[in-house]
Amino acid sequence: MGENEQRTPHLSQYILRRIAIAFPLILAVTTVVFVMLRVALPGDPAQIMAGDRASPEQIEIIRRKLGLDRPVIEQYLIFLRDFAQGDLGRSVKFREPVMGVIARAFPFTATLTFLSVTVGTSIGLVIGVITAVNQRTWIDRVGIVLTVFFFSIPTFWLGLMLILIFSVGLRVLPVQGTGSWRHFVLPVATLAVGQSALIARLTRSSMIEVLSTDYVRTARAKGLARRQVLVRHALRNTLIPVITVVGLSVGGLLGGAVITESIFGLPGLGRLAIDAISNRDYPMIQGAVIVVAASFVFVNLIVDIIYAFVDPRIRYA
Repeated sequence: MGENEQRTPHLSQYILRRIAIAFPLILAVTTVVFVMLRVALPGDPAQIMAGDRASPEQIEIIRRKLGLDRPVIEQYLIFLRDFAQGDLGRSVKFREPVMGVIARAFPFTATLTFLSVTVGTSIGLVIGVITAVNQRTWIDRVGIVLTVFFFSIPTFWLGLMLILIFSVGLRVLPVQGTGSWRHFVLPVATLAVGQSALIARLTRSSMIEVLSTDYVRTARAKGLARRQVLVRHALRNTLIPVITVVGLSVGGLLGGAVITESIFGLPGLGRLAIDAISNRDYPMIQGAVIVVAASFVFVNLIVDIIYAFVDPRIRYA
């Protein structure tokens, strides 16, 4: 009882520290994005957005509208003030606030990411545990071959093949759109295949290592049931590296599902960013990158907090 009472304040302090670290990270990311788009990129952003046929007056109007006629430091301070208020400027293409456009696109990317990671991780855990328990058998060998094969398949090729089979050939699933849950089946399968293969390989190696530890041997010697040993003792300690990879996968998919969203016509954040680049929509590019980066920081914050609950050995430093 005393241990639990001591652990609770330490756990609260650990979570508060991680939250406190997240804010400077987001500030650093937004600063880098600001500098890269205004200083590091060649050319005049106003000229790029206005186009080659724009008159000097039109270019100057865009420059004043975006505040590019002011010193960089002043631009940065205004940017921080507006960002703190949730204002990322107005989209040149959509002619409305960037946050409003992103708010419509982000749910599609978040749904696709969540479903892909959930399905892929669940399948990968099951395959990884089965192959680890049946180490050096034909089940293990088949599992290794399949996971290496599916992990090596390019995402764009797999997406096109799924469309060819299930949409063009069998005509059981739609190719593009967002009308119902059926529209998410092929995109989720496209992303979940690689995720499941990665989690399966990681789970297998971690589980094999855990199964050879002394505390697992002790649990078996006490006469505990095989399932109890696997779930309560082995799997829980196997989950630590898996949680790390899942957290990175979520962040990666939030910003890296561009190809999948384009193939299946999902109006998500990745596709929005590509369209913004094509249309030279300077504020939209900046907003999309910042939202993805902030989401990545938030996901890793959640992963750090989950660590503390999954593994009590973690020191709350």
